[in-house]
Amino acid sequence: MTTFTRIRGDETPLIEVDAAKRLSKIDPMTYGGFTEHMGRCIYGGIFDPGNPLSDARGFRKDVIAALRELDVPVIRYPGGNFVATYHWQDGVGPREKRPSRPELAWLGTETNQFGTDEFMAWLDVLSEGLPDGKRVEPYLCLNMGTGTLDEALAWVEYCNGTRDTYYANLRRANGHAEPYRVKYWALGNEVWGPWQIEQMTADDYAKKAAQWAKALRLLDPDIVLILCGQDGTASWDHTVLQACVPVVDMHSIHVYTAAGTSHVKNVTAPLAAERAIRIAASLIELARIERGVPNSKPPTKICFDEWNVWDPERAPGDQGAEETYTLSDALAVAVWLNVFVRQSRHIGMANIAQTVNVISPLMTTSNGIVKQSTWWPLLLFSRHMRGWTVAAHVRAAAYDGETQPAWLQGALEDGASWLDVSASVDEAGFVSLAVVNVSDTEDFEVEVKGVVGKDVSVYTVTAPQVNATNTEGKEEVSIAERTWDGQGAYIFPKHSFTMLRWQS
Repeated sequence: MTTFTRIRGDETPLIEVDAAKRLSKIDPMTYGGFTEHMGRCIYGGIFDPGNPLSDARGFRKDVIAALRELDVPVIRYPGGNFVATYHWQDGVGPREKRPSRPELAWLGTETNQFGTDEFMAWLDVLSEGLPDGKRVEPYLCLNMGTGTLDEALAWVEYCNGTRDTYYANLRRANGHAEPYRVKYWALGNEVWGPWQIEQMTADDYAKKAAQWAKALRLLDPDIVLILCGQDGTASWDHTVLQACVPVVDMHSIHVYTAAGTSHVKNVTAPLAAERAIRIAASLIELARIERGVPNSKPPTKICFDEWNVWDPERAPGDQGAEETYTLSDALAVAVWLNVFVRQSRHIGMANIAQTVNVISPLMTTSNGIVKQSTWWPLLLFSRHMRGWTVAAHVRAAAYDGETQPAWLQGALEDGASWLDVSASVDEAGFVSLAVVNVSDTEDFEVEVKGVVGKDVSVYTVTAPQVNATNTEGKEEVSIAERTWDGQGAYIFPKHSFTMLRWQS
């Protein structure tokens, strides 16, 4: 958690960190990914048979190497909106026998050449080299649009079944003797949305989700079920939580941010997600109280399983949603990640949408990969913002102009601090201080309290202009590394993300 005191613009800013005040654990699942059958995420992204950069199974080796850098803990699949017309049995068995189907979410054709078994095989490759007992966890989303409960039960049995039963034996016949042990299952995706096949009312969804949860747990009591929420601020969230909080483990919310050409509105927009987390957490607590959920049931956490900077007009979904991200977008992603660290008490999982090509920090070409501007803050957070959120306080001037969304302006009583901050301490005692200077015009000389020693590692992400981008053959945004002696004030450059790291 970070507290904030607004000061005048002519006063000296202050950031104070207290590494001894561990406030809440940062769940490693915060740095999850998401792969949907959309655009070039699967085909031409993680799966590209025939490309010399792919292995014998068609998996892009350069993508796998890049994702290992992020130490991605969990990946959601196969959607997303795609899942509402996806039937998992189309994507298993001999590839030459798999049917092609019209795909109605993004108006394409699904060949089903990549399905459950390929996804699990890809995760196995991605997990190579991890310590014993650790792997990249699969997180599967059930079709609650055109799908049936029978179909959902069959998929869980196919993935997790150990007995001599039909779908467990089908998995074995397809070459996979051992169960996949898929722990995380979502009860549908965005079924509240008018763009969905089989859109539902909150009451109708809640009744259906409760019945599905009951049946799925009878089949496999060890699974973790994620309820389909909206954005955390909606009456939908209240209604479905009231009905289902006794039978689910996490509550999913989705938010995307963007603000056109306004840099400050773009970078401050993720603060709306912070409000959404706080509201959703309160709705969860209220539902648990009113439904009499016993204290023996673990806390119901938020699964923020779609988040990112995305402007659908700039990068339409039915055209592949390939964004070219700017430095401004990278700083917005850093604010997003600051939000998750500050609100770590409530976060059980978060998944950037998406992992490759589609509104992604990582792009593939026929010749290799491009790490977009947004890659770099994600890499720094994933590497270093682990362990516990610790107490931090910021004294700084603030922005109180127009925001995106508009309601955020009124919700920020003291405005949005020009210095957006979070802090953590890991198991080894290293403190990481993440600071976004939102201003596109002003450097800030800041007194930093709580730094120990004279060997502070400094990582800075910036560029001369907020519209700087990374494309094939051109990298304008990356990480600059240096050290600081921890003495005196520190100058945080305009439109920058800085991480300071030291041993406590």
